[in-house]
Amino acid sequence: MPQALIRVAIGQANRYLIAAAEPGGNRRTTTPRLGSLLSMDSFELNKILGAILGTCLILLALNIGAGAIFTPEKPSKPGFNIAVKEQAEGEKAGAKEPEQPIETLLAKASVEKGQAAAKQCQACHTFEKGGPNRVGPNLWNIVGSGRGEGRGGFNFSAAMKGKGGNWTFEELNKFLSNPRGYIPGTNMTFAGLSRGEQRADVIDYLRTLADNPVPLPKAAEGAAPPAGGEPAKK
Repeated sequence: MPQALIRVAIGQANRYLIAAAEPGGNRRTTTPRLGSLLSMDSFELNKILGAILGTCLILLALNIGAGAIFTPEKPSKPGFNIAVKEQAEGEKAGAKEPEQPIETLLAKASVEKGQAAAKQCQACHTFEKGGPNRVGPNLWNIVGSGRGEGRGGFNFSAAMKGKGGNWTFEELNKFLSNPRGYIPGTNMTFAGLSRGEQRADVIDYLRTLADNPVPLPKAAEGAAPPAGGEPAKK
């Protein structure tokens, strides 16, 4: 842009020089020589210089004004704005299926799957009758027993003792889902089982670890057999 301004100014100056150097209106098409320029009086020279300066100022003002009008607005951050539909909180909540009651899950539970899943607990617990306590208590006959008591004199945490009650199917389900969330202060460091079906399998397996297993809940007893043809256990 500065080069264009210079070319326009030089052309305008040449026209003024030609007009000033030729009296009588007889203009020549050639550029005046240096001698003719020096012979002009100061008044004519001032007019020429003023015209050149005025032309440059006008062109500069036009350039600044055009830049201010047509310059695109720069974004605060580089990139493109992409419109994304925000999901309402109600839709997010509706996406998660409600968890089934433990009675319904036990109707479809598998003792074999529960025994396989319980192997991850063998580092802290024993399962056989008369087995020793480890980091956690022995789990023989755990279903229906008192919470935080017995177990061959195991040293339960104050939180477990203070919770009280019995290890019912529902209580085991809540505890295995999130041990430290359900009983804050418990010494059990296990993170828990997030899937309800897997918890039901483990609880059903623990139910069998007894001389006289606790009967399944009524909802589980009368439920239809699970997929695969195996009847509901009683």
